[in-house]
Amino acid sequence: MRTRALAGLPFLAFVGLFLLYPTAVVLWRSLTPGGSPGTASLRRAISDPYQASFINSINLSAASALIGAVIGLALALALQDLQRPRWVKPVFESWSAVASQLGGVPLAFAFVAAIGTQGIITKMIRESTGFSLIDHHLGPTGFWGLVMVYLYFQIPLMFLVILPAVAGLKRTWREAAAILGAPPSRYWRSVALPILAPSFLGGFLLLFVNAFSAYATAYVISTQTEIVPLQIRFLLQGNVITGETDLAYAIVTWTVLLLLVAVLLMGLANRRAAVWSRQ
Repeated sequence: MRTRALAGLPFLAFVGLFLLYPTAVVLWRSLTPGGSPGTASLRRAISDPYQASFINSINLSAASALIGAVIGLALALALQDLQRPRWVKPVFESWSAVASQLGGVPLAFAFVAAIGTQGIITKMIRESTGFSLIDHHLGPTGFWGLVMVYLYFQIPLMFLVILPAVAGLKRTWREAAAILGAPPSRYWRSVALPILAPSFLGGFLLLFVNAFSAYATAYVISTQTEIVPLQIRFLLQGNVITGETDLAYAIVTWTVLLLLVAVLLMGLANRRAAVWSRQ
């Protein structure tokens, strides 16, 4: 028992140094604006104009997470029973593993080159149909354009997360429902979807956290995008007035609290989903 405790010391030291200590520092700085205890920075962080950044980040994260979760689930269900051609499923799984980790500068420039003002796809659509992606806010700097960019890593991430739950749907359950006279719609409504619901919710929350914390992609596409990570960067970059760094720590504190709630809910959903995986 003592050996196991010693083996865990490096991990505990790593967590304490790179997670708990920075979190404690941020919390302390947000609660002591100007060196004296107070909540002025915390209250200001959720007031205008910074409140708009939280609203934009929540809307962007929720939209990309919901769309990504639905499409990822649909792809997992479509590929689960696919037998021919055999190479499709492993190739898609490999691509998902790579794409779910792709982000930052490469992804941003790829979409700027594709659907930017002079992007290849933008020019092709404009020349063939007269429809402008930029005029309809579908370029990478618009809200839905940024959602489209985020979906590139959100969909494969959801596919990987939900695939084990989809694989856990036993064929015998569907056969038993058919023997009892239940149509496919009743099977999905009463059996499959309730079983997949906890995993779907957990995947949605994971995608929400993933999108909310995304920084480099949005920054490269447009530095004027009003989202929380870019606001924190602006306040901490060193060319703001004195005292604004305390405001940045306050925004980080609210962000940590929001993501902590999402992570706790995700843990509860995963525990619920694990009940069915043991059946």
